[in-house]
This record gives sequence, C-alpha cells and structure tokens, in this order.
Amino acid sequence: MARRSRTTTSVPAPGRLSRLRRALGRWYRANGRHDLPWRLTRDPYAVLVSEVMLQQTQVERVRPRYEAWLGRWPTAASLAEAPAAAVIREWSGLGYNRRAVNLQRAAREALERFGRIPVNETKLLSLPGVGPYTAAAVACFAGGRRTAALDTNVARVVGRALLGEARARAPYGSELREAAEAWLPARGARAHQLAVMDLGATVCKASSPDCGVCPLARGCAWLAAGRPAPHVAVPKGEAAPFEATARFARGRIVAMLAEGSPQSADAIAARLPEEHRVACEHYLEALARDGIVALREGRWGLAEDV
Repeated sequence: MARRSRTTTSVPAPGRLSRLRRALGRWYRANGRHDLPWRLTRDPYAVLVSEVMLQQTQVERVRPRYEAWLGRWPTAASLAEAPAAAVIREWSGLGYNRRAVNLQRAAREALERFGRIPVNETKLLSLPGVGPYTAAAVACFAGGRRTAALDTNVARVVGRALLGEARARAPYGSELREAAEAWLPARGARAHQLAVMDLGATVCKASSPDCGVCPLARGCAWLAAGRPAPHVAVPKGEAAPFEATARFARGRIVAMLAEGSPQSADAIAARLPEEHRVACEHYLEALARDGIVALREGRWGLAEDV
C-alpha cells in the first residue's frame, strides 16, 4: 500500500510563524483561561501538582481538588512528610492512584537531591513519575524556559495549523516538535504555550473545531487543504465498558479502603461487582506493587494504615 503523503512536510517559514504567533497572542489576551489557579503561580511544586492532576482529568474536576491539596500540603516539604495513606485518600476520585504515590516520591527525591522542585528538564525527568511532557510543562510554566510542552491540545493545534496534519498522534514525532519549538517566541514562551493549549481546548477541538472563530484560520495549513479527515484504522472489536476494566475495580478498592479501616480480601471482594470478585487478589497485589495498599495480619489497607 502506498504511503499517504502529508499536506506539507516542513516547518513553516519564520514570517508565517510570526503572523500566526501575533494572531494567537491577541486571541489569548481576550479569551484565555487566565483565572485557572495553577496559572496564578510560578511555584514549581504547585505547577507540578497541577500537571500531575490534569493528566487525563478534566479541568473543572481538578480545580477544587488542586486548591484543597495545596491547602493541606502547600509545599513540597509538607507533602514529603505526609503519611502515604493520607496522600492516597486526598487523591481518591481523581483516578490513577499511582500518580499520587509518584508525586509524593518525586517531592521527597527532589528535596533530597536538589533541595527543591527543580525547573531544569533533565533534573525533572529523573524524578519518579515525571515524563517528557510534565518536565517541559514545569520548566516552562514555573521556570519560564523556552521549551515545547506537547500535550494533546498543543500537538493538535501545531499539527493542524503549521503542518496540515488532520491529527497528531502520540508519541509526537520530531517534525511536530521541531515546528512547536520554532513557533515559540524568543521571549514569553509561557504565555504562548498557554495560548496554544487554550486554543486547542476551546476552539481547535478534536471532533468539532470551530474554524470560523479561530484566530489562526487565515494561516492554517489544515483549513487551507480543506480540513482533510485523518486516516483512522478500523477497530477490530468494540472496547470493553469502563466498568469491566481492571482500572475501574482497582479504583473501587482504593475508594473503599479510603473510607475506613483495613479489610480482608474476602470482604473487599464481596463489595466489588460480581465479575471482578475472582480477580480481587490480583488487583490487590498490583496495588501493593504500586505502593498504594499493603497487607498486614491478613488485612488490606492503604499504605501506612496497616
């Protein structure tokens, strides 16, 4: 099968990048989500907390939880000293409880090695649970570093507007990253990146982009090409409902243990939907490997509760 060609194969010229950058900046000043609490701080710890919470979780769900978290643990040192069980309880309901465990581990390790949460990408990448996007985001949003933080919204806007891509698929390739970095201004990379994120979240959306109000419409390569549809592979079968997944069952287990005292595996299994009961021991063992739960004297509880 012949390889499908792309609308364009190179980073746009500097003049075009500059025009798009100016249009984006005007739009952001008038329409950006400037009131988000994590945008009102340059504290690397607070920014790291927000970025970890925002992974696969909607902004409006994160906002109250972020504020409550910082009200309880306002510094990396206070989080590092907290009981792991308390951290997991505070996180309960945000999903992927391993993120809470890694966030605390990252705070402890950063304090031990650097004395603070760093804003250097290489140092950030060396911390537990911190990947390329999170490292770049903290470096840019807290440290003002000129680096491209490619989340799904940024990748989609860069792919469409600059490269004519219908959909930018992760892991994002070198050409997309090159384009994103070329688009960054010499100064003000933080505001620019936040503007691209907001445009992707509110206008240049995945399934229903509103090109009629987009500030980049006049220079968008994807729009100029007629908004070509992405090449989508035909799925082999329907995805299982979320309630049937191990992730759902593990979340239920953590939520019930966060409610009270440690319980036996049988008692925990009895409170799970029937289809998950036989695998309850496997879920508990997996949670234990992640440092979220522990077993003591035949009872399972949140780490440090048993």
